[in-house]
Amino acid sequence: MPGLLSSPVCLTVIWFLSWSLHPSCAQIWTDEVSGTQYGHLESNVTLACGKSQFRIPVVWHLNHSSALPWHKVTSDGALVLLHVGHSAQGIYSCYDNRGLLLHSVKLRLGHPPGLLSISCQVPNHTHVRCSWMESVKTFLPAQYNASFRGNGQEWMPCVMDVTRKHCDVDHPAFWQTIHTLRITETNALGSETTYVRFKLHELLKPNPPESVFAKELEGYPKRLIVSWNFPSSWPLHEAFPLVFQIRYRPQGSMYWSEIYSEESPVVIFDALAGHLHQVQIRARDEVNADSQWSEWSPLLLVRPWEVYTTPDPAEQLPPDERFPDYFFPFNTKPETSTAKSHNPVPEDESNLGLVILLVLFSVVILITVPSLIYVMWVRQRRRDHVTKQELTSMVKMKSMPI
Repeated sequence: MPGLLSSPVCLTVIWFLSWSLHPSCAQIWTDEVSGTQYGHLESNVTLACGKSQFRIPVVWHLNHSSALPWHKVTSDGALVLLHVGHSAQGIYSCYDNRGLLLHSVKLRLGHPPGLLSISCQVPNHTHVRCSWMESVKTFLPAQYNASFRGNGQEWMPCVMDVTRKHCDVDHPAFWQTIHTLRITETNALGSETTYVRFKLHELLKPNPPESVFAKELEGYPKRLIVSWNFPSSWPLHEAFPLVFQIRYRPQGSMYWSEIYSEESPVVIFDALAGHLHQVQIRARDEVNADSQWSEWSPLLLVRPWEVYTTPDPAEQLPPDERFPDYFFPFNTKPETSTAKSHNPVPEDESNLGLVILLVLFSVVILITVPSLIYVMWVRQRRRDHVTKQELTSMVKMKSMPI
C-alpha cells in the first residue's frame, strides 16, 4: 500500500486535486482583485470579470447578494448594468460554476464636473478671497487647481482651502484694471475649467467697523456719543483712510438720520429725549468712489441721559400704610365729593387762568394801539387842512389892491 501511494501516477493525481481545490490558487489563475471602477449615473455600465481569456460560465453578486439591478451578462462573462442609479453602487463579485471567486470590483457612480459659480471678496488692498460652488453635484471626490493673474501678467497660484471651497491671493496687482481667476475641477469622469474676470477696485468692500459703542452724554438729554474702531482686516489706516456712515433713529420710527465722519467718536445732537434709539455704522474706502460700503454693524440700543428724581418714600408705600389708623380716630374713608371740595385749586387751573389773562391783555393791546394810531392820523390830517386854508387866504389878501 505505501508503494502504491508513492507511485508517480498517484502523486500526480493527488497534486492536481489539491491544486484545483485550493482557493488561493484559483484566484491567481483567474486574476487579481481590482480596485474601484467609476461610471456615469443614468447610463449603462459594463463590469468585466477580470482579465482571463477563458470563457466559462460565471455568476455575479452585489455586496454578497445574488439580487442585482436591471442587467444582462454577455457571453464572455461581463456584467452590463442598464440605466444605473445610486442603488447600483457597491462591490460586485463574479464566481465560476464551482463558487470560486474570480474577480471583485467596487462601483461608484456620479457625474463629470460642470462650470463653477465663483464670487470674490476684497476686504482690503492687500488680500483677495475667492470662493466657489458647484453647479453640478457630481457625487464623486474631486481635486481643484486655482490660479490668478492681472491683465498681461503671469499666472500666480491662488492658495486653496478645499474643505471651505475658497482660495486666497496676497498682495495682488491692484493697479491692474482687469484680473482673471481660473479654477479647474477634476474627478474620475472628467474635468472642467471655469474662468471669471473682475475689477478689484469695484469689489473693494471693507468689513464692518468693530467695537462699536454708544452711550449717553451726561447732562444733555438730546445727545448721544458713538465710538468705534477700524476693521481689523483693514491694516493701512493712514495710507487708505475710511469714511464712516452713522445712522440712528428712535425705536419704532421708520426714518433714519445720518452722519458722516472720518474719525471716532461722534456726538449726535438731535436725539429724541426720553426715547430708546437704534444705532448702526458702516465703512467705505474714502478715496475710491467705485468701492462698496461694508455691511452694517450689529444694531445697538441706547437711551439719552435723563434726570433722575428720587421718589418720595411715602408714595412707594401701599395706601393703607401711608396713613396709619392711629392718625384717624374716626372713619378714614371720606366720601369722594367731600374730599374734592376741600382740595386747593390745582396748579394746572392756575396756569390756565394766567394764560387767559395774558390773552385778554394781548387783545386789548392789539385793539388800543391801532385806534390811537388812527386818531393821531386824523388829527394830523385836520391840522394840515387848516394850515392849507390859512395860506390860501393870505395869498388872496396880498393880491388885492390897496
